[in-house]
Amino acid sequence: MAKPAGAACNLGCDYCFYLEKAQLYPQRKQKRMDDATLACFIEQHIKAQETEEVIFAWQGGEPTLAGIDFYQRAVALQEKHAQGKRVINTFQTNGMLINDEWCRFFKKHQFLIGISVDGDAELHDGWRKTRSGKPTHDRVVNAIHLLAKQEIEFNTLTVVNNINVRHPLRVYDYLKSLGSRDMQFIPLLERYYPAGAGEGLVPPGYQGEAVIAPWSVPGEEFGVFLKTIFYSWIRKDIGDISIQLFDQAFAAWCGLPAQICVFAEHCGSALALEMNGDVYQCDHYVWPQYRLGNIHTTSIARMRDGAANQAFARAKSLNLCSDCKHCPFHFACFGGCPKHRILPSACGEQNKNYFCAGYKAFFHYVTPYMLMLKSLWEHGRSPAELKLLIT
Repeated sequence: MAKPAGAACNLGCDYCFYLEKAQLYPQRKQKRMDDATLACFIEQHIKAQETEEVIFAWQGGEPTLAGIDFYQRAVALQEKHAQGKRVINTFQTNGMLINDEWCRFFKKHQFLIGISVDGDAELHDGWRKTRSGKPTHDRVVNAIHLLAKQEIEFNTLTVVNNINVRHPLRVYDYLKSLGSRDMQFIPLLERYYPAGAGEGLVPPGYQGEAVIAPWSVPGEEFGVFLKTIFYSWIRKDIGDISIQLFDQAFAAWCGLPAQICVFAEHCGSALALEMNGDVYQCDHYVWPQYRLGNIHTTSIARMRDGAANQAFARAKSLNLCSDCKHCPFHFACFGGCPKHRILPSACGEQNKNYFCAGYKAFFHYVTPYMLMLKSLWEHGRSPAELKLLIT
């Protein structure tokens, strides 16, 4: 996950966990990744992949701040180092700078665009604002219309927070009205040090006193949010609309690899690259203690396969909550993201997932549907046929 503009962003979303990462590099003067680092990254990332398909994930901050010229150089370098491999570019944006020029570039090079939208104007603008506190919804919708006009493939990423979590069908129907056929719903949880105990967000693994940010979504409410949308989706939209978390559940029931790192058995495969070439073990673990090295001195492949990253990968299962070990849905969840393991378990360990109750309720609810979908799949029939059987 490459961050060519680092933590820089043209928005000031109240709930953003990455804006404060600029404090890691207080002396930084550059505004984007330099050409030497870009060239090093492109070559190393392609070499590090053992498959015939290589995915570049451009994120931020806000990746459009690096400018179109930057990505034109990136594409040229990809072509130079591809060695016959298929290169795919994904690009997660807030949409504020998307215009016809960006769309022409995305179309020409077949970028897959992820655009952040949390619902209609009232729901979206609750937390997603400019640095001066102005609403952003209308400009995001304009960006989506431009993408659709150019027939550029896009998906939507919705941060489920304490506001929109109470309106699941309103969010879902609105995303459909925008033309989204591929949706991601990301539950929000952030913690802060209590007053006087420190500054900023609490790093993952912190066991001391902390305050849950007001925009975080309660675990149980996230479960209701998912179940409500699933009820509508399975009857109307399966086969036409892809929802990442539902696809993940289906994969789990079929014994297939995890679709989302959150639900993988191990971590360690979702490295994050800062603009200066520093590599961290995860996008949510960009803290000094999780820095693996720098691509100018150590290759991506070596950092990925090194002892520090392997230990990080194993820690997810080694530090599994005792409750999870006996949970019937362990195979679908594997304890969730380690960042979210902040609640006490039955044994008093401080490693139970904050969203456990919501995930468990959702997995329990979808079990009969997943068994039917699995049966259709095993018999060579489309899982989408299920909507014909239950409506």
